[in-house]
Amino acid sequence: MGTRILSSLIALALVALGAIHPAAADRFIIVQSTTSTQNSGLYDHILPLFRDRTGIEVRVVAVGTGQAIRNAANGDGDVLLVHARAAEEQFVADGYGLSRADVMYNDFVIVGPGSDPAGVAGMRDAAAALARIARAEAPFVSRGDDSGTHKAERRLWQEAGVNVTGASGSWYRETGSGMGATLNIAAGMGAYAITDRATWAGFGNKGNRRILVEGDPKLFNQYGVVLVNPKRRPQAKAGLAKQFVAWILSEEGQAAIASYRVDGRQLFFPNAGG
Repeated sequence: MGTRILSSLIALALVALGAIHPAAADRFIIVQSTTSTQNSGLYDHILPLFRDRTGIEVRVVAVGTGQAIRNAANGDGDVLLVHARAAEEQFVADGYGLSRADVMYNDFVIVGPGSDPAGVAGMRDAAAALARIARAEAPFVSRGDDSGTHKAERRLWQEAGVNVTGASGSWYRETGSGMGATLNIAAGMGAYAITDRATWAGFGNKGNRRILVEGDPKLFNQYGVVLVNPKRRPQAKAGLAKQFVAWILSEEGQAAIASYRVDGRQLFFPNAGG
């Protein structure tokens, strides 16, 4: 049998078996999301479940929330899943998104060295703790990248009455990097930092560092999902994207989020529909 005929027969057999499907290669969506959801391992847990259910692959672009929103506004994504509600709602109001819904929440924490030079351990008022860090001029490392975490941090500094812009480069340092890289830099400097709890749980370079401030309602961290307006993104796969949004807000998707644990601890708490 000729080589060309044999190759043709093999290709036909693969198509019949479903190994090659003309539409399969196009059954994927792009989700613009955050480093916290990616670094925590959440997507590694829930996305295979969605793929098994629908046959749709989800490709995640993990950046800071501000960059994720800009990427989606530029048409580089089908779905936005981030944690800065005001910015998400503005994204929809500006016509870049069709709708926004709550998906899940966790919280932010302030971490620092065990020696705690500013003496903030056990405080439940995050702004007061930051004010104490500023008075002590104890080193603090910020993401400085317009991420959801950075936005939350800036709100707390404002409440604390501290102008960190004037302190930039001295005791206050900005990395312009993701959460994992920022925590590594903070560890190397013996500095304080604000992080989402999920990233901290999965962070492997803790050393003698620990959570020092937690439990303030102002550290609440809400995640939202937004369907990108296909009119702003002609190449958007609106049908596939709608299936993902519907799934992650469904009982099955919410249960998948709730079932994700690290060392037996739940890291994200589903709250679709309020």
